[in-house]
Amino acid sequence: MAILGGAKVSDKINLIESLLDKVDILAVGGGMTYTFINALGYKVGDSICESDKISFAKDLMAKATEKGVKFLVPVDLKVADEYSENANFKIVGADKIPDSWMGLDIGPKTTEIFSEEISKAKTIIWNGPVGVFEWDNFSSGTKHVAQAVSSSGAISLIGGGDSAAAIRKFGLEDKVTHISTGGGAFLEYLEKGSLPCLDSLSEK
Repeated sequence: MAILGGAKVSDKINLIESLLDKVDILAVGGGMTYTFINALGYKVGDSICESDKISFAKDLMAKATEKGVKFLVPVDLKVADEYSENANFKIVGADKIPDSWMGLDIGPKTTEIFSEEISKAKTIIWNGPVGVFEWDNFSSGTKHVAQAVSSSGAISLIGGGDSAAAIRKFGLEDKVTHISTGGGAFLEYLEKGSLPCLDSLSEK
């Protein structure tokens, strides 16, 4: 299982395409969520959304279906009326984001779905928080995903500075298999199966 968060689909285009040949389940969260929700035909209010990647998001979901990969997009969200730690917030369905509101975390139903799949996985790759975990009001989704990963018994690979920071914030760094703070290198290795430094060592 792969769990991908972070702000932009464009940052993980090659990774997502590569992972579709490697995983049984791919779950998306964080800012990239809203590009996929928009690709499903729903409005996303003021949420971050890469309009130029909508067709790509549609293609990815279609490819996942073709390859038999379960592609999980949040079904509910915690939305806020502004990008602020103390913003007003509420839980809404992914197809019910109000105009001028923005999604800042996954909702409880999504958390339950993700956690259930995590509990069954044998290997988990996690890159990118699923919400604005730095703010307590919007940290619940990332916290529950972190707890589910750490208690799953799976081989768990956590990549990227934000994901590593989240694991440490919730005191779970000793309960996962490996944490890589080198986000870019971690992603490149997953995409290509190699890195220049490893190639150099292999040659010697």
